[in-house]
Amino acid sequence: MAFGDVKTANGLKELDKFLADHSYVEGYTPSKADLSVFDALGKAPAATYVHALRWYNHIASFNTKERSEWGGQALPQVAGGKPTAAAPAGGDDDDVDLFGSEDEEESAEAAKLKEERLAAYNAKKSKKPALIAKSSILLDVKPWDDETDMKEMEKNVRSIEMDGLLWGAAKLVPVGYGIHKLQICCVIEDDKVSVDLLTDTIQEFEDYVQSVDIAAFNKI
Repeated sequence: MAFGDVKTANGLKELDKFLADHSYVEGYTPSKADLSVFDALGKAPAATYVHALRWYNHIASFNTKERSEWGGQALPQVAGGKPTAAAPAGGDDDDVDLFGSEDEEESAEAAKLKEERLAAYNAKKSKKPALIAKSSILLDVKPWDDETDMKEMEKNVRSIEMDGLLWGAAKLVPVGYGIHKLQICCVIEDDKVSVDLLTDTIQEFEDYVQSVDIAAFNKI
C-alpha cells in the first residue's frame, strides 16, 4: 500500500489500482489515513484514474468538522511530504528471504539455511486464517419529503441486524428543495448477507423510506 508520490503518474497509478478493490485507504470507513493521501493529492485526479477520482470526490464530500472526527492514524511522511504506508511491525511474508542473496555461493550451509527459511515460511502461512470475502457498500436512502425525520430514519436503518453486516459512517446529503438523503456505509460478508435482502429490509420502513440505491460497491 505504498503509493510513493501521488502527484506523479506512477504514484497515481498505484493509488488507482489499490482503490479498485478498496473503498478507503485503510479499513472500512473514512480515516486519517484517507486524509493523508487526500491532502497529498491537493486536487482531484484526472478522469482517467476512475477509482482514485471516485474516492477523492467521496472524501471531498465531507466537511472539515466531519473529517476531524475520523479515527485511525495518519500515514507516515516521506521526503517531500508524500504519505506512504508504514512497514508492518514484526515483518511480513515479504521479509522472508526464501532463496538468499543472488550472489550467495551455493553450498551445503546455504542450502540448509534455505530449507530452514522455507519451513518457517510455510509454518507461518499455515497459521493464517482463511480469507473471508467481504464488500463495502455505500447506500443512498431517500425519504418521502423534507418533513421526514432523518434521525429516526437512520435509527431504523441501523436497527437492522444480520450476521455478517457491519454499519459504518453516515451523513445527510442535500438533493434539492430542502430534501436530504441519508448516505450510509456498511460492510457485508458476501456469503452471509444478500444485498437485495438488505435493501428490501430497509424499504420496509415505508413511513420514512421512499427508495434505496447503491451509490458504490467495492470488494474488499
